[in-house]
Amino acid sequence: MEGHHPHDLDGASILLAGATGVLGREIGRQLIKQGARLTLFARDEEQLARVDLEGPRVIGDIADVDACTDAVWEAVTRYGRIDGLVNATGVVAFGPLSDLTDETIDELVTTNLIGPVRLMRTVLPEIEEGGFIANLSAIVGDHPTAGMALYSATKAALSAVDTALARELRSRKIDVIDLRPPHTETGLANRPVAGEPPRLPRGKAPEAVAARIVEAIRKRERTVPASEF
Repeated sequence: MEGHHPHDLDGASILLAGATGVLGREIGRQLIKQGARLTLFARDEEQLARVDLEGPRVIGDIADVDACTDAVWEAVTRYGRIDGLVNATGVVAFGPLSDLTDETIDELVTTNLIGPVRLMRTVLPEIEEGGFIANLSAIVGDHPTAGMALYSATKAALSAVDTALARELRSRKIDVIDLRPPHTETGLANRPVAGEPPRLPRGKAPEAVAARIVEAIRKRERTVPASEF
């Protein structure tokens, strides 16, 4: 479903979580081209220092309540407001469920589900009426995949949160956009927290996926399934 009036991103204050990822950086570049002003949030200090995007930087883990608070505070302090949140964070693990360690289980659930929920909860009191929240889920949320059972589950759960939260926020005219891109050439599959990546077909270009994400934000779409990328 699309809203009646497109989002004008020119001058919008947007908090970008996962700003050091290939897709996060590309989304950031395309948002800046639309005139957006970014606050960059990521957990790797060295990588964040190297990101070629304008905007204040906040180092911290999305699953850390204090880091989420710092990121929201930075955006509000710098720009006086927050108009949107883009969450492009995530980790992946491969292999049968029986091989998952407790540490891997915790990391997947914490980074892919608890972290985004904490960040959304932190940003909600501050986000402007008419603003937006855009979360990157994944194709496996719709098509749970063998060897990626828990990863699939965390993405499906995030999509469920997005769907329900969209209804909760309707009265505040805040859009919640659930983005489920297909396999994209971000290098994420080559950096699993556990297991060996399967042989994957060549993924979509990050530039094209980011362009579709920014279009969805502008057009106020609710859900963008993998088939629409």
